This record gives sequence, structure tokens and C-alpha cells, in this order.
Amino acid sequence: MTDTSPDTSTSFGYRDVSADERQGLVNRVFAAVADRYDLMNDLMSGGLHRLWKNDLIAQLNPPRGEQPFRLLDVAGGTADVTLRYARASGPNATAMLCDISPEMIAVGQRRVAEAGLEQRIAFTEGNAEALPFADRSFDAYTIAFGIRNVTHIDAALREAYRVLKIGGRFLCLEFSEVQVPILDRLYDFHSFEVIPRLGQAIAGEAVPYRYLVESIRKFPNQEVFARMVREAGFERVTYRNLTGGVAAIHSGWKI
Repeated sequence: MTDTSPDTSTSFGYRDVSADERQGLVNRVFAAVADRYDLMNDLMSGGLHRLWKNDLIAQLNPPRGEQPFRLLDVAGGTADVTLRYARASGPNATAMLCDISPEMIAVGQRRVAEAGLEQRIAFTEGNAEALPFADRSFDAYTIAFGIRNVTHIDAALREAYRVLKIGGRFLCLEFSEVQVPILDRLYDFHSFEVIPRLGQAIAGEAVPYRYLVESIRKFPNQEVFARMVREAGFERVTYRNLTGGVAAIHSGWKI
């Protein structure tokens, strides 16, 4: 008899695991690196992630006056994006940071408290695939270097669409497919040979860094991901490559 049961396998880096198992494995990765997450991004991007996040907020262009504006930053972890947003926006612009990892949230809360921005940035533990918010609750949705760690990306995109107000904007910053000859080979060497060794030497952990590198290669390229964003319901979907495609910002609107 032919087996007609659904295939519930998915990837965890270059390993095939069950969909039910994957989220727990990802959670353990981020629990292990939470205190060193920003260092991890420095290692993986050569420090460029800081410029890319500035670019993300510039593209969001939050209001700088008295206009109320509410951002949902999913997989926001250490609050790198939300802190930039708060500093670039007006006094009535607020943010909700949602992350599935309590360890990452703890780091973000500490950084927000140190910046004196607790009144403008709130935190919620939650899964991108089933957000704990009402329909049409937010003016904008950002996710930076997080969506490739989601088990069901299409579900997360549908949730992004659901919680945005009409006229709301989706912005995703993620490592992507390098599209410049020679740079792609240099990036592969850096990713697979240098980063895990640096992770072991500096952070004492090689395995989480190896997974994160592999997860980048398993993530859909720019055109495929743009199609997924459109299929979730977004319109005027575009993307812009950063540093030759090492990363990309995808944008979509709920109209």
C-alpha cells in the first residue's frame, strides 16, 4: 500500500528533521548564543549587519513628529532593530518586540532598560507562525535575520499580513543569495571555514554558528522569497540587495 501520510520533514541546516522537532532545535541554538548574538552577527557579516539594520529603518521611515505609529518587530531578540527604530522616530511611535526565545528577550530587555526606552518598547514571547495579537494591530512589521529560522515561512508571512493594518508595511532583512561573481566564493569560504572556527574560539560554540550558516544556504533566494511574500497577500512587493546580495531587504504593503 502506498504511504499517503503527509511529509512532515524539514531542514535544520543541512540535516533533515521532523517539523515538530525543528523549532526546539532552533530554540536551543538561540538559548546558547543569546548573550553573544550581536557578536555572532558581527562574525557572520563582518560588522555590516549594523549598516544593513540602519538601512532597514531608513526604508521604514517611521514618523518623526507627534503621529502615533506602532511597529511589530518579530524575532527581534536583542532589540537591535527596535532600538534603532525608537531613536529614529517621534515620541508617539512605539514598538512591540516579539520573540520565541526567552533568553533573547532577556538580553533585549536589558538593552532597552539601559537606553531608558522601556516606555516605548514592550516585549512579548511568541511564535511568528501564530502571533498573539489581534487582526490589524500594527502600522508596520519588521523581521531581521529571523524568518529563515521559522519552520513554516508561509505561515509566518500570513500572520504578518493578518496583524498589519490596511496600508501597513512588511519589511524583512535577511541573508540571501550572493549575486556577484568571485564574492560568492569568498563568502562561502568565510561562511563555512571561518565563522564556525571564530564561533568556537570567541564564543566557545561552533555548532550553533554552523547551523546558522547552513540555514542561510537553505533559505529561498530573492525572487522565490518575493513570490512567497506576494502569495501571503502583500502587494507592491520589491526587494533590494545589500552588499551584492549577501543580504536583501524585502518590502510589501497590505492594501
